[in-house]
Amino acid sequence: MKNKLLLIVLDGVPWHNWRTLFGNLEGWVDSGEARVWKMRSVLPSISASCYASIHTGVVPAVHGSTGNANVFRLSVPDIFSQVRASGGVTGAVTHSFWSEFFNRAPFDPVRDIEYDEPESGTINHGRFHTMSGYGHDNQMTPSDADLFATLTMLTERFGLDYGILHTCTLDSMGHRFRHECEAMDQAIFRMDEQLAPYITRWRKAGYEVIVTADHGQNDRGHHGGRQDTQQDFALYYFGEGKSLISEDTLLDQVQLAPTVLNLMGAEIPETMKGAPFLG
Repeated sequence: MKNKLLLIVLDGVPWHNWRTLFGNLEGWVDSGEARVWKMRSVLPSISASCYASIHTGVVPAVHGSTGNANVFRLSVPDIFSQVRASGGVTGAVTHSFWSEFFNRAPFDPVRDIEYDEPESGTINHGRFHTMSGYGHDNQMTPSDADLFATLTMLTERFGLDYGILHTCTLDSMGHRFRHECEAMDQAIFRMDEQLAPYITRWRKAGYEVIVTADHGQNDRGHHGGRQDTQQDFALYYFGEGKSLISEDTLLDQVQLAPTVLNLMGAEIPETMKGAPFLG
């Protein structure tokens, strides 16, 4: 592979919160270690639909996942399959929806919560969580510190070329507390604080890193429709790739998958029509 890359998806963080509350990420932008763009999600701006579009580079009307109740094994090419076709090793530390979309469905927690399958054509090393029992009063989210450590373990144990981490903590906090409150300020502070040392460690290990979201969230704690606060979020890039666009360009979410493949030197399938913005 041309480059190794880790994609970090912090679920449900709107643009404003990224640019005002993530002190470490913004500090790296100021120092030139990172670059940042605004990206707009596909519609519907609901989690499962966005997960599928992040990795396939096509809109929900094409891949078919129209919401969280419509999760199945997708049939279009994705980042995992393209990296594997190029000889790379892949890993995922994510919600179980990712395993269902890109490995096998339905998700069997005993079989699928943890697996190492070197011959898989998609995800070689998976560590998943289901958030079973999730609701307003009980978020059922794993510790983000544990997730960051787990992804790091996979990179160091198995030599991942591509890895993805996805956490729902901030999305769940936003649904419960909304965004203009002390609870959300503190949740983002903790996320930023826990993530920062791992970004340093991953960069020292030779990884390019993208930190972003799947969608935003409005002031009522909602997303799914068409609204800047529901759709727009930040994308931070740590790496040596050449910018192919200006940093004030509004990115489309379907550009992310071909950009990742472009950075890694993997083939971009014909289904991915979005223009890469880094290369």
